[in-house]
Amino acid sequence: MTLFGSVTIDLNPNLFQVGSFLVTWHGVFSVLGILAAARLGAYLLEEDGVTSQQVYDMAVWMVVLGIVGARVLYVWENYKLFAAGPPYKVLLLNEGGISQWGGIFGALLGGWIWCRRHRVPFLRVIDAAGPANAIGFLVGRIGDVINGEHHGTPTNLPWGVNYVNAATLGQPGRIVHPEVAYEMLWCAVLLAIGLPLYRRLKKEYPEGVVGLAWLGVYAAGRFLLSFMREDSLFFGLRQAQWAGLLMIVVAIAGIAYLLSRRRTAPPAEGLKVAA
Repeated sequence: MTLFGSVTIDLNPNLFQVGSFLVTWHGVFSVLGILAAARLGAYLLEEDGVTSQQVYDMAVWMVVLGIVGARVLYVWENYKLFAAGPPYKVLLLNEGGISQWGGIFGALLGGWIWCRRHRVPFLRVIDAAGPANAIGFLVGRIGDVINGEHHGTPTNLPWGVNYVNAATLGQPGRIVHPEVAYEMLWCAVLLAIGLPLYRRLKKEYPEGVVGLAWLGVYAAGRFLLSFMREDSLFFGLRQAQWAGLLMIVVAIAGIAYLLSRRRTAPPAEGLKVAA
């Protein structure tokens, strides 16, 4: 029992089913998050000569490899669960189970491959990916709030959530931190502060610095918020926290490298890229 009550969530995580195809809130908001990220990314990259169509084409690569990366890391994090069952279970995405950091790794790889094929500077895409991913996570995480999949730690705060629906992926009867909602709030703060400064910072710093800074700051927030999530520990930390620490190190090292490079020429005003 809490001191001041709690927030009750009585929503079925499943919207409807057609045959064996199940439509969930998680899936719907994931798609909406991807669309929001692609649209903002297209808007930000327009001034760099990358067309909206090219951004959407690149997004296909990022989504496909992002899904692969998200599933691979989730399976690795939960290898005992999958080792106990038949191998084909690894492929059953409809049963849930993805890792956000794995999705980020895979999406970055997909973006890099597309940029190499079409001769688009990847660091410019990295810059736009910061705010684009933030709005994508902000929208996409709504589905996680509804289904209760990510279990927070118990709390007696008035905004603690209690999942009561029979089909919930949460833990009925336990009032927990809405950790995913905290992540959404963190993304909203990053957008509110960082998006108005985006163009100015891009002019002041080498390409890639802004995007890596977004990545590092987001990862730092995720690292702290994950203390309020009931995930299994690996050497004293959640596995997502270890992934977050890796991203912080990558961001800091990347920023240091980019700032140390001698820039011999001013950036081009625009860029024509191969279709």
